Amino acid sequence: MKELFPVKGIITVLNTPFDSNDRLDEQALRLHVRMAMEAGVAGFLVPAMASEVYKLTMAERLKMVGIVTEEAGEKVPVFAGAGETDHQKRLEIVGRYLELGCRNVLLQIPFENEELFKSHFRQVADLGIETIMLQDWDASGYGLPDPLILDLFNTVEAFRCLKIETVPAGVKYSRLLQLTEGRLHLSGGWAVTQMIEALQRGVHAFMPTGMHFIYTAIYNAFQAGEYVRAEALFNELLPVLAFSNQHLDISIHFYKRLLHRQGIYSTPLVRQPILPFDSYHEKLADRLMERVIRLEAAVKG
Repeated sequence: MKELFPVKGIITVLNTPFDSNDRLDEQALRLHVRMAMEAGVAGFLVPAMASEVYKLTMAERLKMVGIVTEEAGEKVPVFAGAGETDHQKRLEIVGRYLELGCRNVLLQIPFENEELFKSHFRQVADLGIETIMLQDWDASGYGLPDPLILDLFNTVEAFRCLKIETVPAGVKYSRLLQLTEGRLHLSGGWAVTQMIEALQRGVHAFMPTGMHFIYTAIYNAFQAGEYVRAEALFNELLPVLAFSNQHLDISIHFYKRLLHRQGIYSTPLVRQPILPFDSYHEKLADRLMERVIRLEAAVKG
């Protein structure tokens, strides 16, 4: 019988830092990883959609995974994002991640039919991955069917983690925890506005972007039974989340600006094509960033 993947807490998704010449800013990435580990995050996911993954070259993706894996060392796990739509490219990049020494991979496989999905999933698993996290992403629907998830969980040893990002997410958390007797490691991500609900339902981890000290404080307070404190801290974030979760592109703009404001990223640059961030966004973001900075200072004491 599979044991539960032994990581609970905040597994942070890293935005990609670019320098003024639109190149990967390696120094900023290292600084970000160190700051997140200081905050107490339980792991990293990189590159993912918040990392602008589809705008990164193969070399940039590998460089990011190599840097984060090096900085994290043996302290926390790193999940390398293999969000490729082309199956051969997916196999290639997973193989390259393994060569770098990263044994944990997040897979996002486009769903066409169950047999093709299972075939592609198993082919990746056969490469020798230690832990697979499957991303159940559906921004407008209910995502992958339960029988498919259960079949893979019961037949593929490496499949130990599921990141649920469906609409709605809550009842799917509860149902899959029940169906797997709590042995499938579950995390939430895009449904961060329902983070307290997710923790109440028993998810093992949450995978947000940025604000590491605040998110770890919320998680730790909840796990310590300090529910009033956890909810109060979370409620302070709700205006920020209402703004940033309008659209993935708005989220990327906002958190890169925040990281730049905090002195972690040398620029807030994003890659095109991306939704514009206009003067109204900028004014709102400035006020919300002040809120985050004040709350973080309070959390850090």
